[in-house]
Amino acid sequence: MNLKKVHHIAIIGSNYEQSKHFYVDLLGFSIIRENYRPERDDYKIDLQLDGIELELFIIKNCPKRPSYPEAYGLRHLAFAVDSVDNTVRELNKKGIITEPIRFDIYTGKKMTFFYDPDNLPLEIHE
Repeated sequence: MNLKKVHHIAIIGSNYEQSKHFYVDLLGFSIIRENYRPERDDYKIDLQLDGIELELFIIKNCPKRPSYPEAYGLRHLAFAVDSVDNTVRELNKKGIITEPIRFDIYTGKKMTFFYDPDNLPLEIHE
C-alpha cells in the first residue's frame, strides 16, 4: 500500500449560506468549485486552504451531530496557526466564540476550540 497524503476532508452542513460564509469569508478557504446536485437536492462546495481540500456538502434535514456525549466518528478538525492568541483575537472580532486557551499536555503548545455553524468542533493549535 502506498498512501501518500490526505486528499480531502468532507463535512456535512445544513445551511448553504451560513456554511459558505463561515469557511470562505471568515476562515479564508478559497472556492475550487461549487455544484448543485439536483438528483440529491444538495450542494457540494470544494474548498482549499494551503493545499488541503475540504468538501462541504450542504444537505437538508440531516440529523444533528452528537457532541456531548461524544460519538464515534470524526472528533474535530485542527488547524495549525503561528499564534493561538492572535488567531483567537481575529476569530472573536469576526463574531466567532472560542473556548478558553489552554496548553496541550503532550506538546506543551497553546490550543483552543471553536465551532462551525453546525457545531463541528474546530481546533487551532500552535
